Amino acid sequence: MVGLVSLYFVIKQGKLVKTLESSDIRGKKVMNRKGAYLGILKSSLVDRETGIPFSILVEPSEDIDLGVYTLDDTGHLVFSSESIKSIEDNVIVGK
Repeated sequence: MVGLVSLYFVIKQGKLVKTLESSDIRGKKVMNRKGAYLGILKSSLVDRETGIPFSILVEPSEDIDLGVYTLDDTGHLVFSSESIKSIEDNVIVGK
């Protein structure tokens, strides 16, 4: 079962590093590894059975080419949890 929940788990190299409230990351700027602004983080999708996040949803900036990104039904950018490189002041995503 998939759904929106209030916790986000930061896992690095298979180990739990920290747990964040979704309110701690919601509204953060999302940027790619080159520093280009992609949009604002709106929510994360988490597997309710395992509690492990599998993607984040981002309200896209008007300045990006939406054709190069995966979008959900509502037009939000979708990034897998594996693509998240950092969650500090901003969320950094990339390959």
